[in-house]
Amino acid sequence: MKIKFKYAIYILIIGSFFSLTSCADAGDDSNIAKAIALGSPIINNATDVNSNSFKVSWTRVYDADNYELDVATNNTFESYVTGYQAKPVSTLNEQVIGLKEATNYFYRVRAINSSETSKNSAVIQVTTLEGNDPEPTTSLKEASTTFFVGMAVKAEQLTNGSKYDEIIKNEFSSISAEYEMKMNIIEPTKGNYNWSKADAIVDYAIANGINVHGHALVWHESAPDWLANYTGTDAEFEQEVKNYITAVLTRYKGKVASWDVVNEAINDSNGALRNSIYRQKMGDNFVAKCFQFAREADPDVLLFYNDYAVTTNKTKQTAIFNLIDDLQANNTPIDGVGFQMHIKYNSPSVDEIKTAVDKAVERDLKLHFSELDVRVNPNKDITTFTTERAIAQKNKVKEVVSVYNAIPLENKYAITVWGMKDDDSWIINQYNNTNEWPLLYDSNFEIKKAHTGFLQGLE
Repeated sequence: MKIKFKYAIYILIIGSFFSLTSCADAGDDSNIAKAIALGSPIINNATDVNSNSFKVSWTRVYDADNYELDVATNNTFESYVTGYQAKPVSTLNEQVIGLKEATNYFYRVRAINSSETSKNSAVIQVTTLEGNDPEPTTSLKEASTTFFVGMAVKAEQLTNGSKYDEIIKNEFSSISAEYEMKMNIIEPTKGNYNWSKADAIVDYAIANGINVHGHALVWHESAPDWLANYTGTDAEFEQEVKNYITAVLTRYKGKVASWDVVNEAINDSNGALRNSIYRQKMGDNFVAKCFQFAREADPDVLLFYNDYAVTTNKTKQTAIFNLIDDLQANNTPIDGVGFQMHIKYNSPSVDEIKTAVDKAVERDLKLHFSELDVRVNPNKDITTFTTERAIAQKNKVKEVVSVYNAIPLENKYAITVWGMKDDDSWIINQYNNTNEWPLLYDSNFEIKKAHTGFLQGLE
């Protein structure tokens, strides 16, 4: 009897539980259906990708009558592909057509029914493939009508009839000396000037109607040994710097259109002034002094402050523009700012570039993208220059040029590429012989996709 009674209790409890849950289920059926009916679709990576189309697909959503597909050329969906803004789709896939080759696209999907629209799915990026057409050979300087297109050069490259000479004359409207117009080259020992390399570069430019941007008057890394280890008084040190700036600008007055007066004066980590020999000897206002010396020597030359990581290092960016604000507030003669733009195929973002560019424009400065190159192997994950990375590099160059090309005319000056071909790049030695393929021409002087990206950025 005890056993039967125990089983009866169990049956009663279980029966009561199912009665309660059945009642609850019956009362909440409509609410549950409503809650799950329009969850966001799960979208898949694109398939069947080619140069002008790709296929997208997603999972079915319960109670959805239809779906809406968005395809855009940016991840904020501010620029939709024609015909693909909330395009109605009744199936679970769609072939997206009419696209440009080697271009980044972004897509997402929503479920809809007669009363509701779901949240967007995740956003997926896809890059269309490169077509088989050869890269266009349009001259960069002919395509750019509102600013100079420059290249960093060495005097030895400027031999008449060389491949460098041929390409420079065809492609570039401006040149910068990679290192041969810096103080350790021009004044290697106190009071003894060697103008040979700098003169060769300037004379070549004049003979061929090419603009010259001077790089760079004051840089802690190019202080010659006699100045870096100066034993005289601070006042004597300052006079040496003034003498040098005056000598250089006087010699090239009317020949060199612009100068980087001070290069890389700001620390990366905290935005403070570097504790360079110039700061130690001339004080915290050494930058202003150097600009003043330059203006006194040449009233007409354009004077720039130049630095790297301006778009990606926010602390440094703020410090650079604070420095410029101080210079402008004290009527120090500064005309422009140089963003070096030693960047990567996946960084900085367009928004990061625009943010920094806007700060220059707001201050009525001329802007120089002064040392452009685009690394494609920062993580050392490739051993050959893949088509995928070539396309990514091309798209990054296009982004950079597009942002620059959109600024007001009065703020434009130049985009200078830091070298002609990949195996000339300073990056090889800087990063222990890592292959980065960072420039517009390959080691055989052949045009790369990055060159096409530059042209597309000008459109």
